[in-house]
Amino acid sequence: MKEKLRAFFNGKKVLILGFGREGKSTLDLIKSFDCEIGISDKNLSVTDEIKGYKLYSGENYLDAIKEYQIVMKTPGIALLDMLDEKERGKITSQTDLFLRFCPNYTIGVTGTKGKSTTSSLITHILSFCRKKAVLIGNIGIPPLSVVDSLEKDTLVVMEMSCHQLEYVKASPRMAVLLNIYEEHLDHYTDFNAYKAAKENIYRYQNKNDILIYNKMLHNDKIDFLTAKKITASMEEKADIYVCDNIVYIENSQTDYQQLAPKLEGKHNLYNIGIALCSAIHCGCSFDRAAESIRSFNGLEHRMEYVKTVNGVKYINDSISTIPLATINAVKTFNADTVIIGGMDRGINYDALADFLNGGGAENIICMHDSGCRIADMLNSKSNVYRVKDMEEAVSTAYRVAKRCCVLSPAAASYGYYKNFEERGRHFKELVNKL
Repeated sequence: MKEKLRAFFNGKKVLILGFGREGKSTLDLIKSFDCEIGISDKNLSVTDEIKGYKLYSGENYLDAIKEYQIVMKTPGIALLDMLDEKERGKITSQTDLFLRFCPNYTIGVTGTKGKSTTSSLITHILSFCRKKAVLIGNIGIPPLSVVDSLEKDTLVVMEMSCHQLEYVKASPRMAVLLNIYEEHLDHYTDFNAYKAAKENIYRYQNKNDILIYNKMLHNDKIDFLTAKKITASMEEKADIYVCDNIVYIENSQTDYQQLAPKLEGKHNLYNIGIALCSAIHCGCSFDRAAESIRSFNGLEHRMEYVKTVNGVKYINDSISTIPLATINAVKTFNADTVIIGGMDRGINYDALADFLNGGGAENIICMHDSGCRIADMLNSKSNVYRVKDMEEAVSTAYRVAKRCCVLSPAAASYGYYKNFEERGRHFKELVNKL
């Protein structure tokens, strides 16, 4: 694979667009190749390691694209409709090149919600079943950073965000599409553009590939695919579906008690069913794969139990950035108190407001911009608490919660925190001081 990458870059002018974790990883990979390298980032800190390269920063940092043949875009850069067709054609990424050049069997997982849990769970099952497996991608490991260490018989599980998928020209051998809801609309011209980015996970599949997808997302593009298609649903019968705590997976079934998962909620049984099906199609036995579920502990910031104080459970669901995730969290824990709010990206909160107006939670603690917008949509004001920050939110919860308080913001953290992890850690720190 390294030689294929070398041939791709050699003799070219290459721009690294965005110089965070993935951009630095790209530089580490290509600096030994025979190519001319430029680095462009709106906020670029000049360090010794990049002094020898042509650098672009400031408000016009995207102008550098015109000067280069290959643009290695990092996921966090939002281009919207700022480029013409010729410029967009130059764009590639670590995800794209990994999918194009890596010979290993690759399982890609995307979805607005559940992709981190499902991709981590697939990796856990494969390892439990004594398969060599590695998890890369949106989980925090740039794809091309594993090029030198990847063994030929290793199965590669990739958590794939919409940003990583937007410019790919290849798809994984097994594609998993969990769901698509309104999200990241600040990075896309509209919901259809966001949806199209997600659909790239299967767009380039062929007859030797497998697509596992949410039945509600069926469309004409899927009809024309020659890949093997496996449907999944939480609401109706499909190849994989959940009913009365029983998980049906093609010709097999298991139930909640047999699985004994540490993950709670029907949506997690759906994720478990898809993960089991993925592993079975990679050669794992059903019984052995099912046995592995009880030893999977879940992920930090995803419906994570923090502490019980005066009989009240506190749950950290900071990963929640859309309304449905918050509704699921409140239902799963039968929470009487929910902390919501963050960056307002203009997403539709009608479903969440209807849920809360219908008695979804007894106490609604609203913070930041989107929290204020949701508070304005609620009928009853006696159980709505407007707070300025997380400190006031936790102290209010300590005063009013009776059974369970869940931090499930239904909003991004940006503008208030570096990311959802920092937000979740702050919540846990405050709760642990109670």
